[in-house]
This record gives sequence, C-alpha cells and structure tokens, in this order.
Amino acid sequence: MILIRSALFLVWFVTISVVMYVLALPSLVLPRGCVMFLARIWARVILFGLKWIAGLGYEVRGREYLPTSSALVASKHYSTWETIALFLLLPDPAIVLKRELMRIPLYGWYARKMQMISVDRTGGSRALRTMHRTATRALAQNRQIVIFPEGTRRRPGDAPAYKPGVAGLYAQLGVPCVPVVHNSGLFWLRRGFVKKPGTIVVEFLPPIPPGLSRNAFSAQLQDRIETAVNRLIGAA
Repeated sequence: MILIRSALFLVWFVTISVVMYVLALPSLVLPRGCVMFLARIWARVILFGLKWIAGLGYEVRGREYLPTSSALVASKHYSTWETIALFLLLPDPAIVLKRELMRIPLYGWYARKMQMISVDRTGGSRALRTMHRTATRALAQNRQIVIFPEGTRRRPGDAPAYKPGVAGLYAQLGVPCVPVVHNSGLFWLRRGFVKKPGTIVVEFLPPIPPGLSRNAFSAQLQDRIETAVNRLIGAA
C-alpha cells in the first residue's frame, strides 16, 4: 500500500508541477511578488497531496522563533520536503541553491525570478563572495536567507558534515541565525520515491544572535542542530 500511495503522490507532484509551471509562465514578466504568491500556492497544493494521498503530514514547533524580518535560517537537509515546507512557512525566503538547479528549464526560470541565491560549489572564494553579495541584496528586501549548512541532503544518522559557507554568511550579514531541525528523512527518503505515512516534525530553535566569532558560531550551530535533530529522530 505504501508503494501505491507513493506512486500516486509522485503522479500528483509531477502533474501539479508541470501544469502550474506552464500556466504561470506569464507571471515571469510580473513583479517578483506575483511569482512568490503562485509558488506558495504550488507548495500548499503539493503538501496537501502529500497528506491526503501518501498520509504524510507535518507539525510545526517553535513558531515563536519564526523570523518575521531579515534573518539567516540554517536548516538540516534530509529531503526535498524541507525546501517546500520552509518556502511555505517563512514570510519571504531566499533559498541558497546549487547553481545547476538554476539551469533546469521552467524551474530555474522561476527560481531566478524569485531571486533565489545560486552558488557554484566548485567556485571557491569567488563563489562565496558572489553568494554574500546576493544575500546582502536579499536582506535589504527584508527577506530570510535559507541555507543548508551541510550543502547537500544527508541521511538520518550520518555524521555531521558542516561546510564553512554558513559561518561566512553569518559573519558577513550581521543578522540572527535561526536553526531549524526536522525528521523528514525518516518519511521522505533521500533516494527513491517512497513516502512513509506519519507526521514530520519541524522545529524552529532559538536564534543565535549576531556578533560571535566564526568558530564560536559554527560550534554552537552544529551543537544546537545535532542535539535537537537527534532528539526528534530518537522520539520518532
């Protein structure tokens, strides 16, 4: 039954995405806010289908820590789910994406229009400087910069592999950093299309104030995220 429901959700996901991508093409000549509005509808419809087709819902904890203005949001990364959910939960997110995603037809067009932040993971210091500039512009628009500190999707239980990019952004931007944890990897598997029924818990943790050294920030961020995510996975 799980395989059947997962297959039906995959059909839902692809159908909704293709239809909305095509129908929303005229919005690419409109202001960014129009595309963001349509993207939120897409995210809401996808998560609706995930709940009612695959039986996978979600619960939000720590709503009092949800940023309402400029902030850095550092999230654990297990699956595609959190990229959809954070887009829906945050007021105006600018998500840090690998540059290759910007080259995907339709998806990449919308990501560029929404001014997501692309990063060349092989570009070294030059790529980091470009990321800092685009993130600074996004903060000037009162947006939330969303970054996945480990750079790629991991599996629950994998050893932490935090990259220096998040500490660099924190040091340069001078805004609070809100850590985010969840247990999506237990339900939306990193590889394959299986979606296990249940409830994903996503939790916003108390913000880390600006002004710490890079090393102190990195240590505190990793400790907070790993401690909280181990608690969520253990409870599940």
